[in-house]
Amino acid sequence: MRSSNWVFVELLLLSSASSLCGFGLYSARKWELSAAASLGFFWSRWNKCCCDPVHSYQRKTRASIPFFACELKAVSPYRRGFICGDPSITYPYLHREAIPDELLIAGGIIITGLTIALGECYRVRFRGVSSKAFVRNLYVSCLYKELGCFLFGCCVGQSLTNMAKLSVGRLRPHFLSVCGVTYESLNCTPGTYVASVTCRQPDHRLEEEARKSFFSGHASFAMYTMLYLAFYLQARLTWRGARLLRPVLQFFLVLLAVYTGLTRISDYRHHPSDVITGYIQGALTAYWVAFHISSMFKSSSSDLSSAETPDSPLSPHHTVC
Repeated sequence: MRSSNWVFVELLLLSSASSLCGFGLYSARKWELSAAASLGFFWSRWNKCCCDPVHSYQRKTRASIPFFACELKAVSPYRRGFICGDPSITYPYLHREAIPDELLIAGGIIITGLTIALGECYRVRFRGVSSKAFVRNLYVSCLYKELGCFLFGCCVGQSLTNMAKLSVGRLRPHFLSVCGVTYESLNCTPGTYVASVTCRQPDHRLEEEARKSFFSGHASFAMYTMLYLAFYLQARLTWRGARLLRPVLQFFLVLLAVYTGLTRISDYRHHPSDVITGYIQGALTAYWVAFHISSMFKSSSSDLSSAETPDSPLSPHHTVC
């Protein structure tokens, strides 16, 4: 993935999440999120209600340290060798991508974030949601909780992805093409291990990007954003009329995420195992954030309560069959 676009996205995520907290609002929930720079994330429970914008910003920043270390070239990827004659790294380099970074960012951040924002505003406006937060602005309360959790998950997911890219240093399928060498020009014996190679590529950034195959950032990001939105629809879109509409929308979202990962294989950007691992990481992050951090599946006894009936379009409760 191109560095400039993802640095912009990370700055957008951090500024959005921290500005929401700047309103001086945090819910009376009994846990606190913290991020360890060495692991990308860590969370623990807490026993007091507060909102410290500085500490909240620091938590999100620590969760993003591996991301910045990769995208700002502060740390170079591990320089892994290869087996002479390995056909998996001999594919051509394609300049055009089926799903470029701009499209992935728009689909993941804008569509999911906008859907969550509209859904929470609808609940506040028409469904009589109440809040126990310190500041009684219901719109800010709901938006902060749901969008804040979503953005935090984005930071965590991308940090884990880039930390893996730096640590593993797996060669992309088009590595030899980007490097500008062939097995014949290397004059190596098939089956032997080539520890290092001097590339003829004048652009050093392309060579470094060709060493970041494991695992797919497109697959993990697409799976996280689309699956998180599917979870959100499961929690909110629960009136009787959505009995068939909801699973259709969820299937389309997951299908879109799967398609995004498959294009990374056809574009020769990743190996199949890179994409599968990206799917798993994105899905696990989405599940962790949706069920253990976000309040979307919490009952009315938690920090947000509602007088909605199970048949209301955006109720926090599941529809009773």
